[in-house]
Amino acid sequence: MKLNDTLQFASTSLNSSRSRSLLMILAMSIGVAAVVILTALGEGARLYVVNQFTSLGTNLVIVFPGRSETAGVNPGMLIGQIPRDLVLDDAMAILRSSAVRRMAPLAIGAALASNGPLNREVTVLGSTAELLAIRHMTMAQGQFLPEGPADAASPVVVIGNTIKQELFGVENAVGSWLHLGDRRFRVVGILSSQGTAMGMNTDELVIVPVASAHMLFNTQNLIRILVEAKSREDIERARSQSEEILFRQHGGERDVTVVTQDAMVATFDRILRTLTIAVGGIAAISLAVAGVLIMNVMLIAVSQRTQEIGLLKALGAPPAQIRRLFFAEAVLLSLAGSVVGLLLGQLGSFVIGQIYPSLPVAAPWWAIIAAFSTALGTGIVFSVWPARRAAQLDPVLALARR
Repeated sequence: MKLNDTLQFASTSLNSSRSRSLLMILAMSIGVAAVVILTALGEGARLYVVNQFTSLGTNLVIVFPGRSETAGVNPGMLIGQIPRDLVLDDAMAILRSSAVRRMAPLAIGAALASNGPLNREVTVLGSTAELLAIRHMTMAQGQFLPEGPADAASPVVVIGNTIKQELFGVENAVGSWLHLGDRRFRVVGILSSQGTAMGMNTDELVIVPVASAHMLFNTQNLIRILVEAKSREDIERARSQSEEILFRQHGGERDVTVVTQDAMVATFDRILRTLTIAVGGIAAISLAVAGVLIMNVMLIAVSQRTQEIGLLKALGAPPAQIRRLFFAEAVLLSLAGSVVGLLLGQLGSFVIGQIYPSLPVAAPWWAIIAAFSTALGTGIVFSVWPARRAAQLDPVLALARR
């Protein structure tokens, strides 16, 4: 029997039992779609995190207070010690590094912002003029924080687009006064709309000089220091020199964490890629379930088609030919289920992307190939037993339905 005849015979057999065939195709397609959608979500989460870190700037080194060890825990916390805070002197000392182009200290807090009768709670970020270049921010109106020493307080403020709309409406905000807590600041600029980066929405941000933030919140602490290396080749040197400078600055104690942007991205990328593979593997279990379903249904089909198999064997069909016929049915079922599953998976990924446009949902190529191959292979593997059973039937007994 030629390949053409084998496929035609298999398709005719499947078409004669449409309900059974559709159920098996549905089971296989759900498994494939689950793999595609879940890996698309995992890949989307990975790309989202990578994009968030990339949006922070380029050639970045980030300094955090406290020492994080391999386990991600500050050992001092286990014995009740509080990590030493970063202060402006630490930030200024980092500029002694020959690999550092600029740095921006960051202090953060919350305050009530008001303009006449209008008011709302806002996030206040204290920094310096260098933050604009380091974070690649752009201005919609006015100018950013003025140049000057980091320890010089100035009653000026830069606001996000949402803050401008809510507190000033259609009036010109630049040059107006804005109350933050019990202090008054003059609006010198409005940020362009740039969305959210690392959980901080610049449209709802209020930026003041870092010394002014310290006065506003009655503190001297910094949450972190953003350091920009002179070039990509200088990133590691900037990291090591910054760590060494702060080691001397803190009296010989290594009580800060200095990491490069690339290292943070690589860590999150590795973690999320592993999670994506794990989630895809869990979803692939449903393909094994679908394979068992195909095997059971085909075993039933063998018992229902004993006369047909007996007739084929009586006409001289060898056992290998009988096996090929059942293999062909399994391949057609798996192929149809895989194609339908891929289409459903892509459709599901598209719908999720429309609901959450900030999440770049897209199944990786390896997941699509793996889902398709697994579905096809599962169908073929689980058809071996039914095919062998059909091939081993005695033609006389089969014709007598025994």
